[in-house]
Amino acid sequence: MSDPKIPELYHRTTPSWQQEQRNAFWAINEGKSSPFNTRPDKLEAHAEESLSINGRLYAQSNAGQGMTHLANRQAFYRHRIIPKQLVDVNERDTTTTLFGHKVSVPIGFAPIGINKIYHPKGEIPVAKVAGELRLPYGLSTAGSSTIEDVAAANDAGRKSPEAVKVEGADNDSPVRFFQLYLPHDDELAVSLLKRAVDHGYTACILTTDTWQLGWRHDDIATSNYAFYRGIGADLGLADPVFQKRLKEMGIDPQKSPEEAGAAWIDNVWHGRAFSWEKMPWLIKTWKELSGGKPFCLKGIQSVEDAQQAVDIGVDGIVVSNHAGRQVDGAIASLDALENIINAGIGEKITVMFDSGVRGASDVIKALCLGAKFVWVGRMWIYGLSIMGEEGVRHVMRSLLAEFDISMLTAGFRNIGEMQKDRLESYPKSYTLISERAKL
Repeated sequence: MSDPKIPELYHRTTPSWQQEQRNAFWAINEGKSSPFNTRPDKLEAHAEESLSINGRLYAQSNAGQGMTHLANRQAFYRHRIIPKQLVDVNERDTTTTLFGHKVSVPIGFAPIGINKIYHPKGEIPVAKVAGELRLPYGLSTAGSSTIEDVAAANDAGRKSPEAVKVEGADNDSPVRFFQLYLPHDDELAVSLLKRAVDHGYTACILTTDTWQLGWRHDDIATSNYAFYRGIGADLGLADPVFQKRLKEMGIDPQKSPEEAGAAWIDNVWHGRAFSWEKMPWLIKTWKELSGGKPFCLKGIQSVEDAQQAVDIGVDGIVVSNHAGRQVDGAIASLDALENIINAGIGEKITVMFDSGVRGASDVIKALCLGAKFVWVGRMWIYGLSIMGEEGVRHVMRSLLAEFDISMLTAGFRNIGEMQKDRLESYPKSYTLISERAKL
């Protein structure tokens, strides 16, 4: 299947991810088997068996009728990769540089909140695997583990014996992002940012599309809100300013976990929108606290907003519709990416992509359309729910192997060759059928 001598024959800046395939085929000879199937629809179905009803509903819930989720997947279908043959891809390079950090693959762990509803250890095993694989990790303000513990786990992954080595990179330097949901309490916001800076987070991403959760029928019908059940508020409860706020409200988190959890999340998903006028203060605050580290906006879908981000001086944007969880019937994230890149925004700031990614071909298409980097979410969440740390590792190593093999079979020698002329793109003619796209 794959010559076991490949790693010795060819020079690579990272491991030969492709060998994951050979290992899987050979495993049965040693009485082993693959942990589980990572095909997206089967992965999701397997996760359903592991999750509680509420965990499953929260993982799968989308806004309204789920039409934005469907549009996200359909947008990938209209672009097709054009393979090139007889290309010497034996020493192909999967690495890229993101805000000055060389990373193993242009794929990161998207910030997803309340991981403890998927696994008792929450974000800790996820951050560890991200460090081990030299992939950027994003911690959500709605995370159910503390800023400090996640940083320690991410560092432990980078220092583990199994950690990937990336040639030409500072392998001791973390690449982790703090994704901010901005409270209206400025003192609390500053405290959160300071904790992130003090524990080695290398960039801040403000999510702009979730001042309040979108209308998600299944969650509402089942009162499925972990924070109101006293679950998942660990990040906030560890904050000294928020601890002060709890005392002022007369809430003891040990005796009244539901009230404490509600007080925290009502400061985060508070339902009171900010405007562009708040951004200069936030950017200035982060830059001063961090010594000038990158500041990004997530949730950008219009060319006008992307240009506004350039004008106010952000370092990057994440083109995202929150995976269809916020606005039902919104533009597909991949279509938004194409519009923004066609407007020349990628020549001015770092444009990243998120929403709807289910496999290596999706990552390649987003990169060909102009994204610098791609964030992946639900797939590793399902791995986490199935088998904890090992489940996350299996999902992500499988994705990296698929990406590496796709580069080999399609004739890409490096990330820079992923350009728009390597795609055949068809007109937008989405039927928005009621069936949900799983693949």
